[in-house]
Amino acid sequence: MAETTKAAKAAPAKATLPKAVFAVDVPNHELLKLAYDAFLANARQSSATTLQRGEVRGGGKKPWKQKGTGRARFGSTRNPIWRGGGVVFGPRGNENYKLKISKTSKLVALRQALTLANQAKKIVVSDVKTTGKTAEVAKFFADQKFHKDAKVLIVVDEKTPEIMRATNNLENALLVRATYLSVYYILNADKIVISPAAVKAVEAWLGKENA
Repeated sequence: MAETTKAAKAAPAKATLPKAVFAVDVPNHELLKLAYDAFLANARQSSATTLQRGEVRGGGKKPWKQKGTGRARFGSTRNPIWRGGGVVFGPRGNENYKLKISKTSKLVALRQALTLANQAKKIVVSDVKTTGKTAEVAKFFADQKFHKDAKVLIVVDEKTPEIMRATNNLENALLVRATYLSVYYILNADKIVISPAAVKAVEAWLGKENA
């Protein structure tokens, strides 16, 4: 009996997640969809560009004489209706795809995303201890019985050189600081490993009294 009592005392206390952040009401997914789309839109680069009629090389010579051929009149082979001609109303590389979302809406969406992840039992509260070796983090995932193809989001309060070096070569692992969490990262993760210090940082950031 005494041994059982000692074992019970020696067992570490299970970490609890603050309900104000990880157990909020999620009436629908509209706000989550808005925050998700805003993240993707704001990360989009307007690098696509097309050539207009005056920018396509060649086409200076009239393809055939104006009259007498029976064909429609054309002044250049770079006319937009010709194959190899210019593009009308194509992307010019200066498009603005950004979507704005208010700070309050963003914080509410983050709380909802964390709540859904908690309900799905995706969250593991634990420190990932490593000396900078990838094998140590891989062993941690194996000990937690994560699927080999699972996308793991590791949330820390501060990025140390050791944890950064250990996770850089893990294809399915993403390391983020607690205050840089996004709805996109949370919803795309199969498992979320968050350190106790990061839980406190998230609570301080997303707590309703601070929102």
